[in-house]
Amino acid sequence: MKSIISQFALVVLSFCVSYSLAAQDEKPLVVATASIFADMAQNIAGDEVRIVSVVPIGGDPHTYEPTPSDAQLIAKADLILKNGLTFEGWLSELIENSGTKADVKLITEGIVPIGSQTYANSSDPHAWMDASNGLKYIENVKDALVKLLPDFKEQFEFNYGVYRLQLEEMDTYIQTEINKIPAEQRVLITSHDAFQYFGRRYGVRLESVLGTSTDAQVQTSDMKRLVKVIKETGVPSVFVESTINPKLLEQLAEDNGVSIGGQLYSDSIGDKDSPAPSYWDMLKHNTDTIVKALSAEKKAVVVEEGEGGATSWLLWGILGLLLIGGFFVVARQM
Repeated sequence: MKSIISQFALVVLSFCVSYSLAAQDEKPLVVATASIFADMAQNIAGDEVRIVSVVPIGGDPHTYEPTPSDAQLIAKADLILKNGLTFEGWLSELIENSGTKADVKLITEGIVPIGSQTYANSSDPHAWMDASNGLKYIENVKDALVKLLPDFKEQFEFNYGVYRLQLEEMDTYIQTEINKIPAEQRVLITSHDAFQYFGRRYGVRLESVLGTSTDAQVQTSDMKRLVKVIKETGVPSVFVESTINPKLLEQLAEDNGVSIGGQLYSDSIGDKDSPAPSYWDMLKHNTDTIVKALSAEKKAVVVEEGEGGATSWLLWGILGLLLIGGFFVVARQM
């Protein structure tokens, strides 16, 4: 009897799982190019759509090489969310090869880009690092979802409204926290140039080893420039990034007597066990890490005793005064 009941339970469980998977497959498929945008869409769409990121969490969208399975994913998509601004150089070919019929939404629409200082007619793609730009991102995502599923417009609008309030509060939080850093120490040195929008919005000077894309080669002049910045500003820390090899920054820090202020997230959110499992968490973690490290006191300059040093001159001066005083005492007694 128990065996019959167990078999029946397995059949029911199998049916439920199959039904759940079938229901999941019936939901519209939204494909985002990077995990940051997938998270934005998830906050607005909830469970009404299936959301997948082409570049996995922790991957580098600048250097990503699509696979055949990515082409299959794009082919099945009902909606594609892309950043543009030269961020996904591989996407156009992937879309063309997939033969997809999906609507492609540019989610940076309405954002004023920062032009590249290196390449003509090229823009810095990292607009999401400014939380006020994040508001434009989620508005564009919401509009695309409403167009895809107009019957859920009210639900999407509600979720968007809640999410918007959260990002507005985060924008204020970032500025308040950045203001706690001594003005002369608001210098952010990172692996690649992903924080220009952040710096422009919140008043931080940006310096980096690489440019806006991570596929460039490091030049000796770049390292010399950063050494000069560290010496001139006395900045106490430099920062590594989650998607980039930290060795260059670690060597720079060691050679110049500064610390690694922490790991920042720029081109990808972190996994569920990281301090940045969402876009909102990413902004907060980056801000808290930057403020804590750059608010630290500068290292005191230690003057070693030795010939020609300030301490040596002081000792010689005291000894000279003692000798002169002794001379006058002896003279009076004579």
